[in-house]
Amino acid sequence: MIALDDLLKQIWPLAKPVEETESLPLNQVHGRVLASPVLAGLNVPQHDNSGMDGYALCVADLAKAQAEGLPVSQRIPAGASPEPLVPGTLARIFTGAPIPPGADAVVMQEDTQVLSNGFVRLTGAINPGQFIRRAGEDIAHGQVVLAQGTVLGAVQVGLLASVGQAVAQVRRPLRVGVVVTGSELQHPGQPLQAGQIYNSNEFVWVGLLKAMGVEVHTLGIVPDNLQATCDAFASLAHCDAVISSGGVSVGEEDHVKPAIERVGSLDSWKVAMKPGKPLAFGRIHGELGHVCWFFGLPGNPVSSALAFKLVAKPFLGVLQGRPLADVDWRGRMAMATAGFEWTKPDTRREEFLRVRLQYKQGEPTLALHGNQSSGVLTSLDQSTGLARLQVGQVVKPGDRLNYISYRDLMA
Repeated sequence: MIALDDLLKQIWPLAKPVEETESLPLNQVHGRVLASPVLAGLNVPQHDNSGMDGYALCVADLAKAQAEGLPVSQRIPAGASPEPLVPGTLARIFTGAPIPPGADAVVMQEDTQVLSNGFVRLTGAINPGQFIRRAGEDIAHGQVVLAQGTVLGAVQVGLLASVGQAVAQVRRPLRVGVVVTGSELQHPGQPLQAGQIYNSNEFVWVGLLKAMGVEVHTLGIVPDNLQATCDAFASLAHCDAVISSGGVSVGEEDHVKPAIERVGSLDSWKVAMKPGKPLAFGRIHGELGHVCWFFGLPGNPVSSALAFKLVAKPFLGVLQGRPLADVDWRGRMAMATAGFEWTKPDTRREEFLRVRLQYKQGEPTLALHGNQSSGVLTSLDQSTGLARLQVGQVVKPGDRLNYISYRDLMA
């Protein structure tokens, strides 16, 4: 068996981003990956502006403003172009409005008093520069706003808009095929025959892939037949990657390995992790030298989902154009205190235990899910993440463990 970290070191660097890009309007790029960095062509904000509704003044006039008050020489709403501040006066100003030349502070209206003669007296303390948001304070002209490989969420699209970008250059969506093998599987909604179970892996994967912004190509259930398995993989050779479940062992009804060897090439490992030991990686040969990467994941639903998140998803993230450092979940692991006992560790494989993060007296504490079987899909719903144990690691309450949430695994 190969250690998980050694496996990741071997296969992740093989992933290279898809080359095709497209330029799309901002309302169509959510979830897509930037193909090139975006530099700001202006300052944000463009001008020094007020952070408060109040009055702009020159601090040199402060003493008089506090004693006798000062007249108001102009009114500056947001979007106006102010005149230079007349010495010895105040400018009525509103949040976001440009600071007039000659003013060097803003006093909020709550710290003022309007006198009977119309003058405004300042009643609060004032420091030079207070309540002024400087030009370029958020984004400076020429600054890299978003780096190449950034996944565009709502905030990132807003940043593009804030610097005047109407379109974004993004990589095309990945095309990922999904193959679920097993004559024992039945489609949801159909009656189960003797010995059958419902196909759940396909729906888990499709959901996970769509959350990544992937274009999914699914064939449904492929029966345990060598020719049918070969035909299924060959029909998806135009994809960037194919994910399959089951059939990766060497039994008489396990046809994935010989099928991939017919239509491509395969490196098959027994990975030293639990759950998820049977895992295959290779490629399917497409037309004109196109490479379609292949992941053969275990058939049990928990093993399949975790192998996808731990091994396949980061690889797909690099294909999308994301930096490897961003998709490597190991850098997002945190420490948490075990609230359980684990006395029968695996002496050959590291283990990923399904746990729920709880807080006891403010301390993050991990509670163990009661059923760690690789076939119990409810354990993924009823846990929040994984505790990573080294080979042979015993756990006692109070031990500090490496923990990663499912949310961080999908980041």
